[in-house]
Amino acid sequence: MNKTTIGLFNDSFMPMTDGVGMVVDNYARRLCKKCNVIVFVPNYREKFDDQKLPYKIIRCRSIKIPFLDYSLPLPFLDSHFRKEVKNSHLDLIHIHSPFSIGKYAVRFGKKNKIPVIGTIHSQYKQDFLRAVRIKWFASLLTKRVVHLFDQCTKCFAVNSGMAELYYREYGTKEKPSVLGNATEMVYQDHISESCRRINQLWNLSPKDKVFLFVGRINRLKNIFYLVDCLYLLNQRKLNYTYKMLFVGDGQDFTELKHYIYKKKMTDSIILCGGVKDRELLRDYYVRSDLFLFPSNYDASSIVQIEAASQKVPTIFLKGSITSSDVVSMKNGVIANGKKDFADKIDQLMNNPKLYKTIKEGAYQDIYRNWDMVVDDVFSIYLEMIH
Repeated sequence: MNKTTIGLFNDSFMPMTDGVGMVVDNYARRLCKKCNVIVFVPNYREKFDDQKLPYKIIRCRSIKIPFLDYSLPLPFLDSHFRKEVKNSHLDLIHIHSPFSIGKYAVRFGKKNKIPVIGTIHSQYKQDFLRAVRIKWFASLLTKRVVHLFDQCTKCFAVNSGMAELYYREYGTKEKPSVLGNATEMVYQDHISESCRRINQLWNLSPKDKVFLFVGRINRLKNIFYLVDCLYLLNQRKLNYTYKMLFVGDGQDFTELKHYIYKKKMTDSIILCGGVKDRELLRDYYVRSDLFLFPSNYDASSIVQIEAASQKVPTIFLKGSITSSDVVSMKNGVIANGKKDFADKIDQLMNNPKLYKTIKEGAYQDIYRNWDMVVDDVFSIYLEMIH
């Protein structure tokens, strides 16, 4: 009997690093043990050795988009890519992006009567608003995204808040089901080597408290807002010293650097750049005391799950979609404004009992492993195929 063949389609992938690309990679690494899996993604100017991955990659021609971190795939103009898709004999298609590769996959699935799953990973309207700066145009582009997801056989969102947003505000025909994100990281019992590595890398004192942000350095993530919160924290008499580490790169890196200098925060804040080494990234989490994530953009960020894997509590902003499954002061912290954000940091650093309760809650409630998630996903695939 022939193995089931699954096609995963996304508009970004390695060597470009983002959360959705990581989701696709983690799906594929586990699915390839259960079935044939093929990942359809763009090519990039920067070369990447696809042969080192345990699953098959098919690349699509793309062009670099000026001033953005992303490239634009051109599947409708790439005859070789279209031929490869046709010859893959897919049993099911799973799109992780609603743009050109996702759009092509939906059309191909409908034409060939192949079930198509769509996962909603982002609040795309915010991306559109930043790109075009015209509300009615951003709304029009958002409607096109919603229309594409409506054409999928079944649609999922990455948490309950995102499902509600797309159904109530964006107007999907049906409320998406929920299929959460996860991480491959596991809790490190022996932390001394990880801490020593980060201390040595950035000349930190073992006594320093460490606050962490991981992600694209993009103002949509509220990174400037976070600097303002820390500025307010620095106006107080603190009974501890701290370092704030920003791990990541992106289009607003230089602007953030200038803003930190302008606020005279260079002694407190370190811009670490992007980190592709997963073991090194895990060490950053291990060394951290708090994960600070004031993003109103993210849907269900993998980084908060990675932080929880190392029992690092996250502080979110009230009303953020990515904190929709968080119970404040139980498995995370939700702050209401800049002053409250600074207050919450200080409160946790001065209340060891509360801090311990929240970090254990984060590990129990927020942390999920990809093995469990992909087992559920594969069951959904088989049900839809049959």
